[in-house]
Amino acid sequence: MSRTFTNLLTHVVLPMIRSEIRLELFAYLGGLTRELKGKAYGINGTNDHVHMLISLPPNVSTSDGLRFIKANSSGWMRERWKRVFAWQLGYGAFSVSKSNAPTVLKYIAAQEVHHKRVTFKDEFEALLRRHEIDFDKRYMWA
Repeated sequence: MSRTFTNLLTHVVLPMIRSEIRLELFAYLGGLTRELKGKAYGINGTNDHVHMLISLPPNVSTSDGLRFIKANSSGWMRERWKRVFAWQLGYGAFSVSKSNAPTVLKYIAAQEVHHKRVTFKDEFEALLRRHEIDFDKRYMWA
């Protein structure tokens, strides 16, 4: 086969240090994803984290793509808004089947409502458990 074809959807969770300029940031994150030749299906979040459902091309690994997105958006935030901004270390990335994408998109769209009931830490730990990812709470939030 002479061409590579992929359809790998990833639900990404990026913890961030507080930002009130979320809507512009979300749009910028979508633009950075497109710059990588990827597609952003949905981006939303709250004051302390962002959820993205994205696909990246086969020549861009998740870690390289997120490093690019985090670095460039941090620089943009500092330059555009003349304020200190930084992503927290790490991220979560979870594979999503095409058939489950509508459910994940609804979940991402409802973040403000969802986080009236559930903290980010509880949500993230639940995602790790749901995807059967081992973690040690003692080192998660240090």
